[in-house]
Amino acid sequence: MKLDLFRLMAVEIPFSEKEMKEMKIDVQVEKVVQKAISGFKRKTDRLAEIAQPVIKDVYEKQGAMYENILIPISDGKRIYNIATNLKEAYESGSKALVKSFEKSILLHTIDEDWKEHLREMDELRHSVQNASYEQKDPLLIYKLESFSLFKIMVNDINSKAVSILMRGQIPVQDPKNVRQAAPEQKTDYSKYRTQKDEIEGGPSSNGSPRQPEQRKLEPVRVEKKVGRNDPCPCGSGKKFKNCHGQGA
Repeated sequence: MKLDLFRLMAVEIPFSEKEMKEMKIDVQVEKVVQKAISGFKRKTDRLAEIAQPVIKDVYEKQGAMYENILIPISDGKRIYNIATNLKEAYESGSKALVKSFEKSILLHTIDEDWKEHLREMDELRHSVQNASYEQKDPLLIYKLESFSLFKIMVNDINSKAVSILMRGQIPVQDPKNVRQAAPEQKTDYSKYRTQKDEIEGGPSSNGSPRQPEQRKLEPVRVEKKVGRNDPCPCGSGKKFKNCHGQGA
């Protein structure tokens, strides 16, 4: 627990092992949450303190050139370029930058995990088709497995977002290297499809239960049988029994 807490939130457990054994679970959780909140507040105050001189310099010297700027923030693994309004960041003492940091990390984490979740759902859609060979309902299995995948995704989003927010720090930044933020690009999710409606028994586009596709039956065509006394089809003029029908 101690290592997991430090790895995830970069905070120490606020009680000893002996105290933990005597505490109820809800009391332990409350103490850890309060410790994490106070640690996060110190972290964000430090972020604003480091960023403010750079933002102040850019605003006073190049404020007419920029509306939104990019501030790099790193969690020790990768660098995230956080877009923030220059005027709002300057007037708020970089508190607006902290809000932009929180918003950007949450949206970025949700975006990445959601796309991965849709890919997993698409793979699940293909794999459950084999359940019908085991006399199982593919739609029921799809619902159970998809709910499990959704819970895993939510837990992963929470863990990643908290870890990045608790470890975020601003590298040494030269005001000359500050650049304007490009317009925000929205992710097109139309190419990511769970395609649940394609599962046998799933709902159709109008909401009604989808019926299994029925194959159109073709009529069985039987050629007319040649009688023994009929003319032979070969065109010899002989009866079939005396020509190609001998021994038939």
